[in-house]
Amino acid sequence: MPFGGFDQNQHQAPIAEINTTPLVDVMLVLLVIFIITAPLLTSALKLDLPKADAPASGAAPDIITLAIDRDNTLFWNDEKIDAAQLKARLQTAAQQSTAPELHLRADKNTRYETIAQIIATAQQAGLQKIGFVTEAPGRNPRP
Repeated sequence: MPFGGFDQNQHQAPIAEINTTPLVDVMLVLLVIFIITAPLLTSALKLDLPKADAPASGAAPDIITLAIDRDNTLFWNDEKIDAAQLKARLQTAAQQSTAPELHLRADKNTRYETIAQIIATAQQAGLQKIGFVTEAPGRNPRP
């Protein structure tokens, strides 16, 4: 009889201890596998880079938000302006020591001609960084 004694009259209770030897064996095998494979997962190149003292980067440029609603009304940082004021403000902004970024927010029904004229005016004034602001699908537009 396996796991039993020689005496048939004696009833032994089952072993209530958990045998942790297989668990320890598996953990040691996994440890060895990770020790061997971990260096293979890094793909860094050893480079001896030169050292140089660089000045701190300048401050972030100003951001000008230019909005156009469906009636072609212009808003400079949420302030209503007309086309003549826009040209003057763009020229003033372009003469700053660090040229600001122009973020253009246009209504989806705004004519392309209007947007193209504003971009041309900004480029003539000297602004180089012009970006378009859009809304992600499913999000409420800014009030």
